Formats: sequence, structure tokens, C-alpha cells
Amino acid sequence: MPATYNDLYLDARKALKGMGVEAAQLEARELLCAASGKDRTQLIHDLPLYASDGVEQRFRDLLERRLRGEPVAYLLGEWEFYGLTLDVCPDVLIPRPDTETLVERGILFLRDREEARVLDLCAGSGCVGLAIADNCPGARVILGEWWPDALRVCRQNIRRCGLTEQAQAAQVDALEPPPRVLRDFELILCNPPYIPTLEIARLDPSVRDYEPHIALDGGEDGLKFYRAVAKKWKRALKPGGKLAFEVGYDQAQAVEGILREHGYQNIQSTLDPGMHWRVVEGSTEENPA
Repeated sequence: MPATYNDLYLDARKALKGMGVEAAQLEARELLCAASGKDRTQLIHDLPLYASDGVEQRFRDLLERRLRGEPVAYLLGEWEFYGLTLDVCPDVLIPRPDTETLVERGILFLRDREEARVLDLCAGSGCVGLAIADNCPGARVILGEWWPDALRVCRQNIRRCGLTEQAQAAQVDALEPPPRVLRDFELILCNPPYIPTLEIARLDPSVRDYEPHIALDGGEDGLKFYRAVAKKWKRALKPGGKLAFEVGYDQAQAVEGILREHGYQNIQSTLDPGMHWRVVEGSTEENPA
């Protein structure tokens, strides 16, 4: 029996609610847009119309994959973050609202600077660095990422966001000292892998089974990257430059201690909207007057 777009939407919303998806209404709409090739405005206009057999089959295939646990962002191939629409795929983590706190701290630091050299270390999709570039016209941003497949996504997103004049991608190993060409940054932002290795098996299946473990695994205690970056990348900052980390919900105190151990100053932590300590930052010593 033919189904209208509204029939498909309502069926999907009910099924997604049944599996406990909080954003069932949003996800149902986005999957239907993807299957039909319509934008949101067109879809709303066409809800009373009958969907073609091809659209209905594509939609039901996408919905079935979602109901098996595959993240909607990977099904769509894109996701929104801080006003940007970015390419995403299983080679990179899905950008999350928590990470916007890291972006906001970076924008606040850069707001009075006409020019600044910025590094997004462990860039993944490039979401952090590209949001900085989009909101800080004087920033020149390098997206530093070691994993070649993720680096490819970084480059795609630079082009997609129209930020080729401000941003470039570079293959960088955050666990090793910076090469000479990656120095003199006013700001380094880093959202590293921070899940303790043994905890990965206990993550929600939508994360554990689909998102890249290389971007999740922070070593035995989850702090491997914080130790390496705080120690080895301090030399990449200008005097008075800032290093800002995203951290796990219970890691702020430990990361503050790591920054203190390596001589950073003005160490502070910032809460995210969920009231978790999400960003830890510290600065290098200013040049003597």
C-alpha cells in the first residue's frame, strides 16, 4: 500500500522512540530527508504526498540500520557542529555538543587578537579548528591529525566549509614532539582520545561498535595523550600561549595536575552545559619585560 511522507515519518518516529532515542523526531526527519533528497522545508511541504517506491525502500533501509544501532550521523554522512555542516564517516568521531565548550574557550581567548596561529591537535573531522576559523577571521588554523583516513576527512571539510584561505591539514603525531614547522602557536586546542582502554568495551554500542577506537583509546588510565601533549608540545607555544584540552567527565583534576607538573600557569577548568568539567587549560610563561 502506498505511503505518504507523513506516514513514513510517523512510523519512524514511533520506532525510534521505542528503542529509546531521545531525538526521535529529529532523526526521523533527517533520515527521510536523506532518503528523498529533499531539504527540511521541501519535506514539510510534501508530507501529504505519496513517496515513490524507491524513496520508501531507501528510507526503510536507513531506518533498519539505525534501529540496529548505527549512528544517524554516519547514515547521513554529515553532521552539524557550531554552525557548520561537516562530512563525517566511521573514520572520525561524530562531533558532539560537549566539544563546543572547547571551541568557546578558544574564541574567547582569540577575540582581541587581530591575527593568531592556532593548532587543532588530534583534529579528527576538524570540527574544533574549523569552528575557530569560521568565527575568528584573523586565525590561521592547522588541523593536526595522525590517522590518514581522518586527515582525508579534515581536508574535505576545509573545502566544504570554504575555509581554504584560513585552514590547512597536516599529518601530526600528538604523542611525539612537534616538528620545527609546527611552532609559534598562540593557541593549541586538543580533544584527544581519553577513554581508558578497558572501559571501551562498556561504552554504548552506538559508540563501541561504530566509532573509531583509535580516536577513543586514551591508554590504561585515559591520560596518555594529556601527558604527552602537555610535555612535548609546550615548546610549540609562544610565550603567553595557551593549551586547552577537552577532558572526560571525571578527568579535570588529573589533567590540571599534569599541566601544573609541566609548569603551565593560570590553570583553570570550565563546565559544559551538562555541568561537567569539560575543558582544562593553562598558559606558558610570558616573556620577561
